[in-house]
Amino acid sequence: MTTTRPAARVAAADAPVARVLPLLGVPHLDREFDYLVPESLADQAVPGTRVRVRFAGRLVDGFLIERSDQSDHSGDLAWLERVISPEPVLTPQLLRLVELVARRWVGMRSDVLRLAIPPRHAAAEKSVPDPQPPQGVTEGPVEIPTGWADHPMVVRFLDAATGGVPARAVWTVPPGRDWARALAVLADSVRRRGLQVLLIVPDQRDVDRLTAECRQVVGGGAAGRDLVVDLSAGIGPSARYRRWLRAVRGHARIVVGTRSAVFAPLPEPGLIVLHDDGDDSFVEPRAPYPHTREVAAQRSVLDGTPLLLSSVDRTPEVAEYVRSGWAHEIRPEPGLVRALAPRVVAFTDADPTQARDVAGGRTRLPAVAVTMAREAVDVDAPVLVQVPRKGYIPTLLCGSCRTPARCRRCNGPLRAGRMDAVHGPVDLACGWCGAPEPGFRCVACGSRALRAGVVGTGRTAEELGRMFPGVRVRTSGGGEILETVPAAPAIIVSTPGAEPVAEGGYGAALLLDSWALLGRPDLRAVQNALRFWVGAASLVRPAADGGRVFLSADSGSPVAQALVRWDPQGWAARELADRAEVGFPPAVHMVAVDGPATALSAILDELRLPDEVEVLGPVDLPPGEELPGHDGVVDPERVLLRVPPALLAAVSTELRAFVVARSGRRNAEPVRVRLDPVHIG
Repeated sequence: MTTTRPAARVAAADAPVARVLPLLGVPHLDREFDYLVPESLADQAVPGTRVRVRFAGRLVDGFLIERSDQSDHSGDLAWLERVISPEPVLTPQLLRLVELVARRWVGMRSDVLRLAIPPRHAAAEKSVPDPQPPQGVTEGPVEIPTGWADHPMVVRFLDAATGGVPARAVWTVPPGRDWARALAVLADSVRRRGLQVLLIVPDQRDVDRLTAECRQVVGGGAAGRDLVVDLSAGIGPSARYRRWLRAVRGHARIVVGTRSAVFAPLPEPGLIVLHDDGDDSFVEPRAPYPHTREVAAQRSVLDGTPLLLSSVDRTPEVAEYVRSGWAHEIRPEPGLVRALAPRVVAFTDADPTQARDVAGGRTRLPAVAVTMAREAVDVDAPVLVQVPRKGYIPTLLCGSCRTPARCRRCNGPLRAGRMDAVHGPVDLACGWCGAPEPGFRCVACGSRALRAGVVGTGRTAEELGRMFPGVRVRTSGGGEILETVPAAPAIIVSTPGAEPVAEGGYGAALLLDSWALLGRPDLRAVQNALRFWVGAASLVRPAADGGRVFLSADSGSPVAQALVRWDPQGWAARELADRAEVGFPPAVHMVAVDGPATALSAILDELRLPDEVEVLGPVDLPPGEELPGHDGVVDPERVLLRVPPALLAAVSTELRAFVVARSGRRNAEPVRVRLDPVHIG
């Protein structure tokens, strides 16, 4: 850190004016201010560096945007106080992306910069070698990467990507294919051509898995540690900044990270890969709430970096990319998916056995599902059982009227400690305050009877343990997630997304309580259910090797048929058409404006929106939502703006101007603007 004394200050001879963006966190001050650069800081004060300036009498951090010979400000300029670090972390490419994200998501550049650039650690900065010269693209024909021979179109994509063409592609992972290994091989193919690769995944578990595969593919040992780095919040601020610098200085050639890694300013970007875009972890919980998939797409457009979107399923948003021609599919050879997929059986009323078992309420496992599990265990294969919730019995209902069972003290949900074969749920206690409930009585009908609303992993494991004596039963989910299971008789009860990989694949998978996923009051409930089902079923052996999947859903429903036919692409295309018909994202954009009723009324009165924009509401804020930092707001409401894609830029500009004006008036009422929130209401 370099500083100067006021008495010794002399303006730099060359470009003495520095335009600085202070990190003030106030919308109406989200702009550059001019400062004089002392001669003593002239060499360190380069565009992109972190600096400290005096603003309104106090020292604040900021970024130096550019240097110039003169200022438009008519008065005297304050001095640049310090150069915190000579490292130019805010590159011109990153600055353009930050400005685009701030405009599109109606936010401040200071907020986006906090997402994009990790905090500085001086020791880490000194430990990373100086930037290495660009390697340049290796000439020569592109070879088919190992394991990709059944996807011949990948050669054309790699040829375009390494040739400087802004190629964009979509890859749906075939069943049984190790997506981490496949992406690692693809990344290494681009790396060997002299370019860097950025791989973005939802969570730490995926980061660890993909990083290990990448390090093994590039050669393992020291080469793996030098060429591959992982970026995520779990590694700690110092290690994260050190690895981020290794990527920014060009030493790391393959970068694996979670959502904030999408901003990493690589000097030689060759490919961005985003896997499993339907995961809610890609939605940034901090302002301005961008979605990682959309940031990656905007970055691809802005600087021409090739982009690959991979997933075991297909979201309507990606289906729109394909439909519009913005991205193209990397398709497998005909017949490959059917050859690798397990046989899927969904519940149907046409089968008397299934109908009797399920309708009678005596079991959650119809005879066909039990038979599948027994056949898998008989051939020494593990069985995967997916249930929507962890715990024992997360939800209890009145046995007569199905009203949720609530605590008489705090109105929290009642939980059962165990299930008695005669008396049903026993050892009742509140899930919020912990108070025991010795004498439950329904507030709606007065009944004392209870029934399970949703059965969790613990209760399911207990039931299966009695049905399959001698077979080991394990759970995965919550605080304990299994990574792999051996190829031996076992029953693995897992929550969605926590399924471990089985050596040689599972012999069978039972997807239970589908109604708990499909019945959620959410636009994306069916989409998420299919994503979880495909993810679990893809871990099962092919049908030719005996792999079977049972789905407890109506076989006639489109989503069940998508799994039976293994056609998530077709379902996404139909879902996209249905949403376009009723005016839901991604066919249109939905802007949610949340705040007190008085603030929303002022917004509706002052905004000058195009006639094509439809205003919906105001309505109550959806359950579970709150205004960050403003818990005291009474009855917050939400207004939805239905915006055609062509008008998004104009509407964002209008909203941004309104937010800046409110900030300049020092209006204390909190207002939050979110573009395409995952949970609309």
